Amino acid sequence: MRILVQKFGGTSVADIDRLNMVREKVMAALDRGYKVVVVLSARAGKTNKLLAQAARWADEPDPAEVDSLLSTGEQASVTLFSMLLKGHGIKARSVLGWQIPITTDDAFGSARIHSIDGDHLRRMLETYDVLVVAGFQGVTEDGRITTLGRGGSDTSAVALAAALGSCECEIYTDVDGVYTTDPNLCSTARKLDRICYDEMLEMASMGAKVLQIRSVEFAKKYNVPVHVRSTFNNNPGTMVVQEDPAMEAVLVSGIAYDKDQALISLTGVPDRPGISATLFTPLAKEGIVVDMIIQTASRNGRADMAFTVPRKSLEKTVKLMESLHDIIDNQGIETSAKVSKVSVIGVGMRNHTGVASKAFDALSKENINILMISTSEIKISCLIEEKYTELAVSTLHDVFELGK
Repeated sequence: MRILVQKFGGTSVADIDRLNMVREKVMAALDRGYKVVVVLSARAGKTNKLLAQAARWADEPDPAEVDSLLSTGEQASVTLFSMLLKGHGIKARSVLGWQIPITTDDAFGSARIHSIDGDHLRRMLETYDVLVVAGFQGVTEDGRITTLGRGGSDTSAVALAAALGSCECEIYTDVDGVYTTDPNLCSTARKLDRICYDEMLEMASMGAKVLQIRSVEFAKKYNVPVHVRSTFNNNPGTMVVQEDPAMEAVLVSGIAYDKDQALISLTGVPDRPGISATLFTPLAKEGIVVDMIIQTASRNGRADMAFTVPRKSLEKTVKLMESLHDIIDNQGIETSAKVSKVSVIGVGMRNHTGVASKAFDALSKENINILMISTSEIKISCLIEEKYTELAVSTLHDVFELGK
């Protein structure tokens, strides 16, 4: 049995005309001899409307009930599309997360998948040619509906492909594939034919919106080939696959940026063991993701410490830091929400030198000041003032000749 997983996002299922485009993609796969598992998101904007509705009914809606509410968006998509397929003579049925089941933990709103009954899916595929599965949702061991967080349908699709034996997974979006950078920001951005899992992980974590990061983690762990392509044409997209030697020959593969950044600077922090733990443990307990961290050299027993968090977490983070003032005995707190992170990414950086100096030199020539720097073996990230984001992305894209 040849199985193909196809995932379509909210813009792809927005209306009947687009659902018919999706139907054509599914029928083309059937013509090639595949059994198809179609994973659908809620219609564009539906999830936000449901969240707004929940907020009107309760000041602090119960997370478990919110997940139950949000799951209805995907449920509507899969049932309507199943009706459409059946109307064209295709043996199809809708399947919800709990019917498989896709078992998750009970972190409502951002649940993590524990297991998927792939054998059950295969048995259903013996009866049906197409299974239309609700993305974004799962179920706890005790039967409560959960959701996987923003972009969770990507994760659903790749996880289903893994459970079915690492079959190919096509992720259909409103773009043609993965680009060297955001084409809306840089006119010379070029679509990549292939990108390895590690590069895609870095690009997703650094702000690229094409794939949800957890979906890439699943793909890498279970060696699922992922084809990112457009719903609205038949052009080849970008294959996300295992790294090979040819990829290492390319110095830099892409430039990513993330404007969802806020900078917190603590001045005059006592330089003694345990201070960092005192600062960051409460943030971890509150689920606040800390990204870049830098500490200056100690002078007179004190140092400055700066770190970044998502902008939505800025106010909460400041309140936590203020509550720790008497324990830490720092001299002040400074913040900025007008910063962004620009990252240079490529597996070729493992075996080549000079990437950092080339990037820093290019930014300096444009008078772009670097506030913070973080690195991994395949990434260099710079925190800059937000107003220079577009200039920085274009400059780095040009200096590494990514448009060629």
